[in-house]
Amino acid sequence: MRVVVQRSKRASVEVEGSVVGEIEQGLVLLVGVTHEDTEADAKWLADKVAGLRIFEDESGKMNLSVQDVGGDILSISQFTLYGDCRKGKRPNFMTAARPEPAEALYNRFNELLQASGLRVATGVFGAMMDVSLINWGPVTLILDSRSE
Repeated sequence: MRVVVQRSKRASVEVEGSVVGEIEQGLVLLVGVTHEDTEADAKWLADKVAGLRIFEDESGKMNLSVQDVGGDILSISQFTLYGDCRKGKRPNFMTAARPEPAEALYNRFNELLQASGLRVATGVFGAMMDVSLINWGPVTLILDSRSE
């Protein structure tokens, strides 16, 4: 699994003009699933995201997690994270998981985040979505369970 993590002051996601998920301070996660991913990948990433220390403490150092600051999560499924652009001009998505197993693992990832005490808002799996956010910092990181 691959997750792009963006620290955000506020964010929302719309589907067909209606807001389906929104947060204030927290993290926006773009989540991709590949064929080999398992629940162990989802658990590793959920633990990593929940404990990732990318919020400033009173000394201005990145020393606090989203849990520490009482932040929320906006989790968006994004198969294009597995787009291969090495050949040609159009991405190849062969390494992205098929929708059914990808959705199940994406949902499990979100459940694991919720089990850690985080409030998790989401988009709609497989839908065309408009994501808005204020990237705070900006801080953007890429996590990959296969690069442990």
